Amino acid sequence: MGDDWDQPTNIPIANPCVYTSTGSFAGSLTMFSGLSKNIARQFWGQSLALAVVSCLTVTSVCAPLMAQDSTAPVQSSSQDNGKPKQEVPAEAGGPTDNIGPYAIPKKKADDAPPPPPPPKKPEDIPDYSLKVNVPLVNVDVMVTTKDGQFIPGLKQENFRVAEDGVPQQVSHFTLSQAPITAVLLVEFASTNYTFMVQALQASYAFANTLKKEDWVAVTYYDMNPHILVDFTQDKKAVYGALNELRIPGFAETNLFDALYDTLDRLDRVEGKKYVILVTTGIDTFSRLTYDKILKKVKDTKDVTIFPISVGFIVREYCDVHPGACRNAHGMGIPVGHMDYLQGDNEMRTFAAMTGGRAYFPRFEGELPELFGDISSDIRNQYTLSYSPSNTKLDGTYRKLKVQVVAPDGGPLKVRDQKGKDVKIDVVAREGYTAKHTVD
Repeated sequence: MGDDWDQPTNIPIANPCVYTSTGSFAGSLTMFSGLSKNIARQFWGQSLALAVVSCLTVTSVCAPLMAQDSTAPVQSSSQDNGKPKQEVPAEAGGPTDNIGPYAIPKKKADDAPPPPPPPKKPEDIPDYSLKVNVPLVNVDVMVTTKDGQFIPGLKQENFRVAEDGVPQQVSHFTLSQAPITAVLLVEFASTNYTFMVQALQASYAFANTLKKEDWVAVTYYDMNPHILVDFTQDKKAVYGALNELRIPGFAETNLFDALYDTLDRLDRVEGKKYVILVTTGIDTFSRLTYDKILKKVKDTKDVTIFPISVGFIVREYCDVHPGACRNAHGMGIPVGHMDYLQGDNEMRTFAAMTGGRAYFPRFEGELPELFGDISSDIRNQYTLSYSPSNTKLDGTYRKLKVQVVAPDGGPLKVRDQKGKDVKIDVVAREGYTAKHTVD
């Protein structure tokens, strides 16, 4: 062993994790090189014992610390009741150690049912989609007696609608009692004092029938149309607009241009609209012809025109005294009796085409009752809707005919309080223009 002392060696201690190198001691004992080997062995044995005691002391302190720092689970091969212990999978949840919070067990999600297989596509049928636009025609119908009294209580079975002679199936039926949206279009030009006064009297009579829920606009025309007040629910604003009509301007009365402009503006307003046209029926200088305004009236939807003629007394006087009424309609405007009759016919046509009614009062006292009838007509109407059997969108004009019959299909009989049969009057528009699509 004499030569082994010169080389440093590792000596295993009781704790396998601690080793002590003798190299440090060998290097530190070079001062004893002159001593005998026996004394060196004795001294080395004592140093070795001291090192063992120190190692045991350090081991007793480090071992608990190492046990606390160790977090790796120790797999035990112990058996429980003679059976091997089964390892719990991590997906089951639960605590994984004796330190830390409990883990919430995870539930296995139910497997969603498999989606149904897609339908098999036929080989000979190509992919395409079919879209059909079915128009709906609305027809407002007024059913009154010959005296203008509204007839209530009618049902869908009492109406028959024919389009170009072909019966149609009514799909919707309602009785409308709603606020009105109307334009008061008044002729006010430098024509005749009587015409102007009666036009204002008729306009004020209409304004008196308005309710707070109604929307009304006021427009007058001579050579051009002029908007006095736009749609408003303020009755005072309507009276204020009529109060401005005191001094006339031009003597021209361009009825066709003014009516076309009014209908064109009403196209932008949704819902049912009415035009209360107070006029003599004379058109003197319009750019549009009668055919063009007639086409505009046909193409306009959801608008009903109620013309009211003025100047009946002057017309009757001029008919008896033709020489004294050369300028009855204005200075330099030759208008005769036939011109007034032609104007009356045009007003009846406008009313019939839109489902309205033309009135020709003779005296001022007739105006309140007349506008009372108009107010009752436009506030109490039967509205019929149907899908036409002719589904072509060709832009053609189609004539309508509405009849009121008894439930058994025979003629409807209406009796008054005395039990006498009363004739009824059915007012509806004569036709409509179908939509036109361009391929």
